[in-house]
Order: sequence, then C-alpha cells, then structure tokens
Amino acid sequence: MSQVAVVGAGIVGVSIAFELQRSGFQVVLIDRDAPGRGASYGNMASIAVTEFLPSSRPSVWSKIPFWLIDPNGPVSFRPGYMPKLMPWFIKFMAAGLPSRVRQIEAAGAVLCKRVHEDLSALLKSAGLTDVLSRQGCLSLYSDEAEFRADWDHIDVLERFGLAHEVLDGNAARELEPGLSKTIGKAVLFPQNLSVRNPYELVTKFCERFEAAGGEVLRGEVVDFSKASAGWTIHLKDGNTVRSGQLVLCAGAYTGRLSAKLGESIPLETERGYHTQLSEPGVGLRHSLIWPARAFMVTPTAGGLRVGGTVEMAGLDAAPNYQRAKVLVRHAEFALPGLQTSRATEWMGHRPALPDTLPIIGPSARHPGVFYATGHGHLGLTYAATTARLIADLVGGRVPPIDMAPYRVDRF
Repeated sequence: MSQVAVVGAGIVGVSIAFELQRSGFQVVLIDRDAPGRGASYGNMASIAVTEFLPSSRPSVWSKIPFWLIDPNGPVSFRPGYMPKLMPWFIKFMAAGLPSRVRQIEAAGAVLCKRVHEDLSALLKSAGLTDVLSRQGCLSLYSDEAEFRADWDHIDVLERFGLAHEVLDGNAARELEPGLSKTIGKAVLFPQNLSVRNPYELVTKFCERFEAAGGEVLRGEVVDFSKASAGWTIHLKDGNTVRSGQLVLCAGAYTGRLSAKLGESIPLETERGYHTQLSEPGVGLRHSLIWPARAFMVTPTAGGLRVGGTVEMAGLDAAPNYQRAKVLVRHAEFALPGLQTSRATEWMGHRPALPDTLPIIGPSARHPGVFYATGHGHLGLTYAATTARLIADLVGGRVPPIDMAPYRVDRF
C-alpha cells in the first residue's frame, strides 16, 4: 500500500483520510489539535445543498458600506485588519462580476448535486447512517419585501432544479409552532439535512479510521522538504513524518502551509460564532435560517445552536463574543419561547476563498501534493464529495466531474 499524509483533521480531513484508506492507501492523519476541534466543532450542523450562491454579487456590494459602519451587522470588519484584507477583498469583488457569478453558481451546483449520493455512500461504509436528521430547513421572512430581497437565492435554486416550497406564515407555523407570528413567509428546503452532532461525527470517523489501521498524529506542521521518494513533513516538536503524497486540508490554516511550498492561496478566515443552548425550552424539527438577519438555528448536540454572521479579523485576533450575543437576540425574536440561560459561546475559523468555491485538486507546482480547502460555510456539506474527488486524484483515477473550476491556480 502507498503512504499518504493528510494534514488537517476536521470533517474534510477525516473524510478524506477514511476514503483514501478505503481505496487501499496507508494513511497518516496529522493535526495540531485533537480531531474535530477546529471549525468542525462549532459548525451549524447543516448539509446545506441549497447554499452555493456566491457571496460576492452586485446585490451584496450595495450592502457593504452599511456593514462597514454597523458593528452588529451580518458582516463585521476589524479596522486594523483592513490593510491586510485588501488584496483578498479585490479578488472578492472581481468574483462578483455578472459573468463570473454564473460560472461560480454552476460549479457550486455541480458539487451540491453530488452531496447526497457521496455522503450516503461514505456514511454507509462507516456504519454511521443514523447521524442525520432529515426534516429539512426553513428560510424565514417577515414580509414580502424580505422575500423579494432574497430572490437571487430562490432564483438560482429554480434554475438548477433544487427542491424548495414557498409557504405563508401560517403554514410555516404548522411545521414549527414555536415560530413568531411576525414571520409572514418561509421557504422549505427539504434536501437540507442536519447532523445530530458534527463533532461526534468527526470523532466517530476517526475511531473507524484508526480501527482499520490508520494513524492519527497530533503535531503542528511547520515545514516540508522534498525527499527521495516523496516528502518529509517537519513538526514543531522536532519530529518528522515521511510520506509519498500529501493532502493539505487544514482549513483556514492551509494558506500558511501552502506558502511553505511556494504556493500562494488567497485564503482568509471568516470568523464565525455560535451559542449552544442546552435547555432552549423550544423544540425544533427543522433548522431555521433568517437571511435578512443573517443567523441560523439548528437542533444539534442535544440542544439548539444559534450561529451565523461573518467577522473578518484574521487568525490571531481575540474573539468578540458580542457577535454571538447579537445572534441570540435575533433568535429570540424568531422563537419567542426561547430560553437562553444555559448557554456556551464559541468562535471558529471558516476557510474563505474570494469566489466561494473550494480548492480541490493537485498542486500546480509539486507532483504528489493535493489541496482540499476553502470550503467556507459548506465544509460539512462538501466533505464527502471532496473526499471522493481527492481519492480519485490521489489514486490516479479520472474524477466524475470537471475539476478545472476548483484548481488551486485559478486566481
């Protein structure tokens, strides 16, 4: 069997390691932290196949000036970080040109249309088919004006044939009686599933991976050097790991690793916040999104999780938990019976590329090196599909889709 090192043990990394192992490779999985303790620990537990609309588009551009001056808005920018962010932001604006938006939509739809098939196969092979809740997601609107403001999202679903159903407020409350009477309209996304506990999903994948002979190694990767038959991976503690091939999937930290290989990736972190309510006092069957207020509520991890918004402040700044508190206030407005006294707050780093599409594919500089990063809000959604595609590429097989839109050197 061939040796492959997978760097990054979030949901994308463990899915890749498990899939490579199933394909006959000997795999070592390396992370600076315990598996699943990064963004995968606190994501919103959603298999969100409807959420591939590019973040950069003309309807978003008009809102950016207001976000810049609103500390409680859906997107927050730390002023001191703006000079470092500008090169990424210029690429972000370029990705929103109308012709480019249509290309990005199409590439996102290709991935999302594979998600259920690939996820079902991966979960079945791991014996984890019971981890999903299949009730779907409700997108909420207070009135017709809010609904029309979200029309570009609904339009893209209609163009690509993704299931959705428009409901009035009363029909939405029949599905979720706890919803506020201020909700005048909703859209049901029946294909958007939820994971009962995303952190446990990562740990269970790791257990099965190790039971089948895989190795999980905790250590911070600080450099790489070319070896006679592959690569030497240098860890911060002075130890080294030798591997024939590398897969770099360390989320928002992948850009620091690719720089060690002389390969620049415009990867930023969209810092996301959540509040986990252990005794919410409200039961939900569906996850909820309210686009105008930029928050989501998901039944997961034994309670309700409230999350959303974006903070652009880099990898090193301290958390601003006021962002999490704002989200809870929004959730209380949607769910008047919500109890928030038993709560824990969390902040994590979503890996964000300017065009919203992930990088999935080989290095443009080094044979035997592959990238799987930049999944943004869709790491959990795309994980199984990414694992399938990377396993094909590492194994020398032709993937079932055109990989050009996801190449590392597209920027």
